[in-house]
Amino acid sequence: MILNPTGRRFLAECLGTFALVFAGTGAIVIDHASGGAVTHLGVAITFGLVVFALISALGDISGAHLNPAVTLSLWRSRRTDSGTVVGYLLAQGIGAVVASLVLHGLFHADLTLGGTKPAGSWEQTWCLEFLLSAFLVWVILSVTDADRVPVPYAALGIGSVVGLEALFAGPISGASMNPARSLGPALVSGQWDTLWIYLTAPVLGGLVAVTACRLLRPGRCCAGGC
Repeated sequence: MILNPTGRRFLAECLGTFALVFAGTGAIVIDHASGGAVTHLGVAITFGLVVFALISALGDISGAHLNPAVTLSLWRSRRTDSGTVVGYLLAQGIGAVVASLVLHGLFHADLTLGGTKPAGSWEQTWCLEFLLSAFLVWVILSVTDADRVPVPYAALGIGSVVGLEALFAGPISGASMNPARSLGPALVSGQWDTLWIYLTAPVLGGLVAVTACRLLRPGRCCAGGC
């Protein structure tokens, strides 16, 4: 069976988000199962490396969004066709949930499946996720200009930001920056009482980043005005 270009993009987003959630949250699950063998540093590096690898592998097919906040931000910046937004969001959600189901099948004893939970107040976590996501999307918008930054460097830059933010903010907010990454573990584990934080803060942070990028790079960051 040969998929049309749209089908290939949706499949790339589904498989890519599956790989991101499977590797990233899987590192957390295995860290728990092994008594801390992976370590927090290892988890942060895993997230950064898998994002780097997936952008390198899938960027030419779907853009390797792998994140509803990124998709919505790129739509607002007019870099993504309105007709593909819903398909991307569904593909990302399905990929994340399937990854969590696989991890649940492999590690029955883990109750959270690498899910994100606030370590402090919800206000603190919401603000952190908003700022982390704004910074991530701002970098994505800035480095995905093919005329200015070669693709391998763009993948490295984005992966580095994901790893960096997971490294310093993970112990407090979980450093999700990605609604799909939080959605999969929450739905499969049944622990979704604070899921709303991780659905709203990254999306709003990403949308604010679009405006910031337009102010810094008028005429280059995005196709439209603010």
